[in-house]
Amino acid sequence: MKVASLLRTATELMKFIFTTVCLGFFALSLIAQKPDEVLATATGLTFTPSALSEDGRKLFLSQNTVVASERTRLLSQMEADLLLDAEARSLGVTRDLFVTTEMKKVAAPTETEIKQVFDANRANFGERTIDDVRKQIVAFLRQNAEQKALNDLVESLKAKYKFAPGKDINAADLKPMEAVFTITGKSVSAQEFDARYKADIYDVRAEIAGEIIADLENAIFSTLVNQEAKARNIDAGDLIAVEITNKIREFSNDERVELESSFRKRLFTKFSVKVMVREPVPVARNVLVDDDPASGKAAAPVTVVMFSDFQCSACSATHPVLKKVLGEYGDKVRFVVRDFPLESLHENAFRAALAANAARAQGKYFEYIDVLYRNQESLDNASLKKFAVDLGLNIKQFELDFSSEKAATEIRKDMADGNEYGIRGTPAIFVNGVKVHSLSIDGFRNSLDKALARLASK
Repeated sequence: MKVASLLRTATELMKFIFTTVCLGFFALSLIAQKPDEVLATATGLTFTPSALSEDGRKLFLSQNTVVASERTRLLSQMEADLLLDAEARSLGVTRDLFVTTEMKKVAAPTETEIKQVFDANRANFGERTIDDVRKQIVAFLRQNAEQKALNDLVESLKAKYKFAPGKDINAADLKPMEAVFTITGKSVSAQEFDARYKADIYDVRAEIAGEIIADLENAIFSTLVNQEAKARNIDAGDLIAVEITNKIREFSNDERVELESSFRKRLFTKFSVKVMVREPVPVARNVLVDDDPASGKAAAPVTVVMFSDFQCSACSATHPVLKKVLGEYGDKVRFVVRDFPLESLHENAFRAALAANAARAQGKYFEYIDVLYRNQESLDNASLKKFAVDLGLNIKQFELDFSSEKAATEIRKDMADGNEYGIRGTPAIFVNGVKVHSLSIDGFRNSLDKALARLASK
């Protein structure tokens, strides 16, 4: 059990809340944003926040509050980490062991509590019975109880270790060496906080910029389609048909996305679009590849690491898109997959990761995970074994490797590393340590091109 995962305010079961919150992380800088600020220009056109969607506009104007809130959350996490470290040292154990021991004291959910959650969410469960969703409810209640217990523990340690708050982490006049809190007489400075969480803050800012740019570019594209249609003396629908719909041959979503992207680029060039919103300077994490499954040359200049959950529908949708893009870069890219099963959300995710590792032992890892992604509704033990048989694996060896404690330990190691990297959901993808926030064809290409450009400029 990693402390970082417990310190989060949202549980894995509620990860969709985080996705929604991320849409609020729109920021160009820490200065106040103006409602008439010019965000982009095109020939004869100017785009301000009024061009954004309603949600985008509201979030654009309230972005600094959200950024400040994230800094406050990270400060609380840092305080808790150091307090727990201090207590663990006094007991002669690691922080994780200390926390794990304390969490074992938390009482299991009662049948009454389980039924209350089931009844309150009956509409969302559809035809599933309480027994069908019992594991998920228990995990949800357990994690909430552990979160409360951990919070109470941290509060008690504040008194023991003479914790004292310092200057507001979001103060406008905060100086690098000013203390933001003190524990047993040792102060922690704003500079130390920024150094520790610079990648986390970057991720927030990058999410911000990516979302606002995407929203803005959609608005620009829509406007330019109308402008181009007017110039050709046709309506916008006919223009889309000419440039996109009528060119479709395979009738796949990928084909449509590529055609629209190409048309968008041509329009942006023709109308000399200039977007003023800038992404923050990338901050790379030291994302280890460990000895995890990989494809591509180890000496490739770019390494892409994907933390995945084989029962996660977003991972299933993202994996083939990422593979398609990586294929365009040949030997320039190495692709590594690490495990991050969201056990509270997906009861079969850890089991699927074990099966994938068992397939890897027989040289069929990537073939096997392709099957997992295509069959996410059938990840029980019998199905996992059937997939192995279908791929021609030695089933006896597969079963031995599937039950291996070594494989389970390796998966837990991936999950622990993912927590350290601030992963809150899947898929989580890093390009040379820089997190990718736009999980699309253009987003992946953009991230890979920038990584190669950074290497070329060194």
